[in-house]
Amino acid sequence: MKRSRHWRSDFGVVALCYGWGMSIEVGSNIPNVTLKVLGESGLEDVSTGELFAAGKVAMFSVPGAFTPTCSNTHLPGFVQNADAIKGKGVEKIICLAVNDPFVMKAWEQAQGATGKVFFLADGNGEFTKALGLETDISGAGLGIRGKRFLLVANKGVVESIEVESGKGVTVSGAEACISKLG
Repeated sequence: MKRSRHWRSDFGVVALCYGWGMSIEVGSNIPNVTLKVLGESGLEDVSTGELFAAGKVAMFSVPGAFTPTCSNTHLPGFVQNADAIKGKGVEKIICLAVNDPFVMKAWEQAQGATGKVFFLADGNGEFTKALGLETDISGAGLGIRGKRFLLVANKGVVESIEVESGKGVTVSGAEACISKLG
């Protein structure tokens, strides 16, 4: 992630440290943030650094679990195409959302995605903000969420990133992922 060393606001130091206003880009390392997932024995810590370190990962982000486009289009595409995506050398498919781990687990079960997609809850939006891909949809009553995007990383380094510029799923869906992977 490129970080400017020149700033003129009172918030410059914060912006420099956390990358606010800057998006992750190809060649950047995935930020290491500890998040929570709901495991068999309750809440468990998961490190984004560890999730991305082992090999090729395809991560897509949705603004929220159980929302119409996310539940009817975005997530189902990855569930239905999980084998094809993994057949392209992807070791893990991650669905990221600024939701709590309980909601993400319920959504995973409701969508029949267990074992196909790993659900990563970013309850406080820390990882999403570290990526520079947060969006404010407070006008719709949803607060700060993540933009809809697709990121492919290999051993913790971003190989590609596509961020949706409007509503709908075009560059961040499963079909786009398969195409991107060749």
